[in-house]
Amino acid sequence: MSQPDQAPDQAPDQAFDVIISGGGLVGLTLALALDQGGLKIAVIDRLAAEAVLEESFDGRAAAIGFAAYRMMETLGIAQHLGEVQPIEHILVSDGRIGTPGRQGGPSALTLHFDHRETGSGTEPLGWMIENRRNRLALDIQVATRPGITRFTQDEILDIQVEPGAVRAKLKSGTKITAPLLVGAEGRGSFVRKKAGIRTYGWGYDQTAIVTTVAMEQPHGGVAHEYFLPTGPFAILPLTGNRANIVWSEKTSRAKALLSLSPAALEAELARRFGDFLGKVTLDAPVWSWPLSLELAATWAKPRITLAGDAAHGIHPIAGQGLNLGLKDVAALAETLVEAKALGQDLGDLTVLERYAQWRRTDTMTLAISCDAFVRLFSNDIGPIRALRTLGLGLVDALGPARRFFASHAGGDVGDLPRLLRGESLSPALN
Repeated sequence: MSQPDQAPDQAPDQAFDVIISGGGLVGLTLALALDQGGLKIAVIDRLAAEAVLEESFDGRAAAIGFAAYRMMETLGIAQHLGEVQPIEHILVSDGRIGTPGRQGGPSALTLHFDHRETGSGTEPLGWMIENRRNRLALDIQVATRPGITRFTQDEILDIQVEPGAVRAKLKSGTKITAPLLVGAEGRGSFVRKKAGIRTYGWGYDQTAIVTTVAMEQPHGGVAHEYFLPTGPFAILPLTGNRANIVWSEKTSRAKALLSLSPAALEAELARRFGDFLGKVTLDAPVWSWPLSLELAATWAKPRITLAGDAAHGIHPIAGQGLNLGLKDVAALAETLVEAKALGQDLGDLTVLERYAQWRRTDTMTLAISCDAFVRLFSNDIGPIRALRTLGLGLVDALGPARRFFASHAGGDVGDLPRLLRGESLSPALN
C-alpha cells in the first residue's frame, strides 16, 4: 500500500555524499567531477537554469587555460560547447591613450606568447568561451548524470553541523544531509558567512566594463592586453570575428563612460583599439562590476569547505578568476574521491585540509601577483613606465621566461590534479 505524501517539514532528510551550494560554472563542474568519481551529489541553485542562459543575464566570457580545458573534455563538457575560439597568440603591451604617432592599438614593444609556450607545444594558449555557452554545456551534461540532483530556484536558509553530517534546510522546505557542504556561490557566499569564515582584501577604485564588440578585420585568434594608466584593457577573441572586452577604469571615470550613448561609447573604444582591426561596433549590452581583492581567511571548517570565488576573488588583469576556481574543482574532487575510496569521512577537517593545502599556495601566489601588476601598471609615472616597458621587452626576449608565465597562465604547473592532466576520476578507468 502506498503511503500518503508527507509535508516537506515532516519528510525525512534526503541523503547525499556532498551538497554544493551554488549552481554556477564552478558548482556544476564540481558536481560533474565528483559524480565521475562515484559520489552522490546535491546542487542548490537559487536561479532557474533558463534565467542564466538569457543574453541579458551575463555578457562575460572566460579565457579557459589549456589545463582547465583538458578537464572540460574529460568531464564531457567540451562536447556540448559547439564552436569555441582558440587563443593562438597573446600580445601584452604598455601604453598611453593618444601616444604621439599611435592612437590606441598595440605598442611597438610587445610581450608575445604563442603555442610554443604551452606544455605540449601544440595546444592553444587557451580557449575563449562565453559564460552562457559554458553554462548551457554544463546544464546538458549534468542532465545526463543520475547521480546529480539539482534543486533550482531554491536556496539554503539554515545549516546545522552535527557529528557525522551537515544538515541544510532549503527555502522550499526540503531538508538534505551529507558529510560535507561546499560553498561555491561566489563572493557573497552564504555558506562562508554562515560558517563564520572571515575575508580580507581591498578595493582598487576600479570598475570593470564588460561587453562584446564586432570588428571589421579578422582578429586571428589574438588576445590583446594593454596596460593603460587607468587600468588594463583586454581584447579577447570570440567566434565570428567578435571580441569580449574587459575594460578596467577608475570608478569615477567608469560611471561617466557608462552614461554615454552607444555611439559615444564606441568612439571611446576606438581610442583604445586603434584602427588595426578596422571599425569597432557594440554587439551586446554593457555590464559593469566593481573590482576588488577578497580572500577567505580559511578554506575549511569541519563539514564545510569553499571553492571558486567563495574562497578567492581577484582582479581580472590576468584572466585567471574562473581558472582558479576550476583548479579548486580538480583538487577538491580528487581529494574527496580518494578519501571515499579509503573509507574516510569526507567532512573531516584532516581531509579538507589536504585540499586547502593543495590550493592555498597557488592561489596566494596568483592573487599577490595580480595585485602587484595592478599597482605597477595602473599609473603613468614616467620612471616606472620606462622600467615596466623594459621588463616586458626582457621577458619577450627570453624563451624560458615566456614559458614560465604561459605555463602559469595555462594552469600547467606544480602538482597537477588528475583532471587537469586530462585523466578521469572514474574508478573504472583507473
